[in-house]
Amino acid sequence: MKVCIGLSGGVDSSVAAHILLEKGYELIGCTMRTFDTDRAEREREDARAVAKALGIPFYVEDRREDFERDVIKYFTDEYTCGRTPNPCIICNRKVKWEALMSCGAKHGAEKVATGHYARIERDEATGRYAIRKAVTLQKDQSYALFNLSQEQLKATLLPVGEFSKEEIRETARRIGLFTAEKPDSQEICFIPDKDYAGFIGRYLGIDIAVPGNYVDEKGNILGRHSGIVNYTIGQRKGLGIALGKRTFVKEIRPDKNEVVLADDDSVWTDRLEFTDFNGQLVEEAELDRGLCANIKIRYGDKGCEGFVKSREEAGKDKTGKVYEISFKDPVRAVTPGQAAVLYDSRDRILGGGIII
Repeated sequence: MKVCIGLSGGVDSSVAAHILLEKGYELIGCTMRTFDTDRAEREREDARAVAKALGIPFYVEDRREDFERDVIKYFTDEYTCGRTPNPCIICNRKVKWEALMSCGAKHGAEKVATGHYARIERDEATGRYAIRKAVTLQKDQSYALFNLSQEQLKATLLPVGEFSKEEIRETARRIGLFTAEKPDSQEICFIPDKDYAGFIGRYLGIDIAVPGNYVDEKGNILGRHSGIVNYTIGQRKGLGIALGKRTFVKEIRPDKNEVVLADDDSVWTDRLEFTDFNGQLVEEAELDRGLCANIKIRYGDKGCEGFVKSREEAGKDKTGKVYEISFKDPVRAVTPGQAAVLYDSRDRILGGGIII
């Protein structure tokens, strides 16, 4: 069987390719051209070098237009509206998997693969496919894959999900891959300096870091902030204001250009709402009836038990049907724009959506 593997130029995708070759698959390597910087070009060249070292064909899919429309514009729109998006979630479904499947189709590949730390399973009772957490939970990347469609999941192989990071690096050392000691990427790929405000300002051609008021929960002015794009729910560091107590961002109000500050107790809640549901093990109708799940509300979250149900009252958010989660125990800093991902007792993704 021929497989199109996404090569990023890093150690995980490099070893994923090696594992598949060892299992007898025929491989082609593919990387995306999503934006043009010196760093991005170096990563593409590293991916090309990996393919050469493994002796497999290599192709570049030009997805700059798709990436700009579906990822960068989405990212900037969300931040300027006071939300905190996770662009990888959108990129995986709309850009990365589409690029891999397109490249694979051109060259006769039946499957696609990546170096994500996650597993994939087919439920025998329903025939549906779902992402399952990696064996090593510290490296698990399942959260960012909740949005994949059934068509994408059915075509996907995830070779490194059964291994630890050190096992992957050791394999790279053993077979002599130059990526063995290459550090992991820790930032958004198109903003390596983590200056979100600067990037968004340059992209929009305006200064978006417009100062405004810090206010308390009653609307009393506490001081001045440096622009809502610089803040996220639950943030404590970098506020630049001293109130004589530990203070956190509770809410961002883009319509008034206000950042609401409160004490720690105020940033805990036992409920949230989300929309844009994508089902993996379950379909939308099962949320109408209600179900229990373990729910992650951010990438590094350990998860909390909760009950999920579609909202009873009529009406929809502008993005679609709205669902409610009632948590067994309060959760901290629910952040609009992040994802709520639902897992079953076997760490398989039931589905998920975007917090509103």
